[in-house]
Amino acid sequence: MNASSAPVPQDYDLLNLALEVIDEAAAIVRDVRARGFQTDIKEDSSPVTEADKASEAHILKRLRDACPTIPAIAEEEHASGTHIQPGNSYWLIDPLDGTRGFAAGGHNFTINIGLIRDHQPVLGAVALPAQYGIYGGGRGLGAFQLIGEQRHPIKTAPVGKEGLRVMASSHHTSEDLLRKWSDGRHIHCITRLGSAAKIIHIAEGKADFYPRFGPTMEWDTAAPHAILEAAGGHLLDETGQPLRYGKKGWLNPPFFCTGYTPH
Repeated sequence: MNASSAPVPQDYDLLNLALEVIDEAAAIVRDVRARGFQTDIKEDSSPVTEADKASEAHILKRLRDACPTIPAIAEEEHASGTHIQPGNSYWLIDPLDGTRGFAAGGHNFTINIGLIRDHQPVLGAVALPAQYGIYGGGRGLGAFQLIGEQRHPIKTAPVGKEGLRVMASSHHTSEDLLRKWSDGRHIHCITRLGSAAKIIHIAEGKADFYPRFGPTMEWDTAAPHAILEAAGGHLLDETGQPLRYGKKGWLNPPFFCTGYTPH
């Protein structure tokens, strides 16, 4: 059977594949960090390391070998000038989200593998390699943390009486916009983290809200977006509509993540 006529596996199988591949990529990232690495600067002034490249090469090979009919679009390959046509269904991959934190010795960087269908995220896998954490979820699949072979369900939490537990970016936050947004709101605390870890914190009920004012790319959000929705949360654009994918240049507008249903 050739690639064009190969059947597309069901979403449960695709999620299992993403979880397996992301676990392998996390081990690669840990190995690179253990032996040391060089940090380079890309044309857009963002950092890139051997870990980004090795993780992405492994993920792309595994997904393309297993699912030749589903295009796989990844950050570093795209940055190098290889532009893949997405089609109706496609993978979006960030091989190392939070490279600055990774290079600085931090622990909150992630690896993200999301599947988009009809402009919406349908499943995702997110790894936190330094913490040996793996999360997964999708439509009709639930949201969970994978501990060993066991899937431990996660879900968003209602806002407590003490106020909103807000997440903010470690590196990209506009202090003026965050302060303006915070005025008049009952806020308990603001925690700063890099990468998709912020969205995962909301999905597992450890935080309530994450306003994102600065630019992000679709591969930053696809996987955690799918997990957040499966856990009962929302990732919405400035108009209050669910963030859509396949936009020009893969660039996201400002958005906000919430663990509760906004009014």
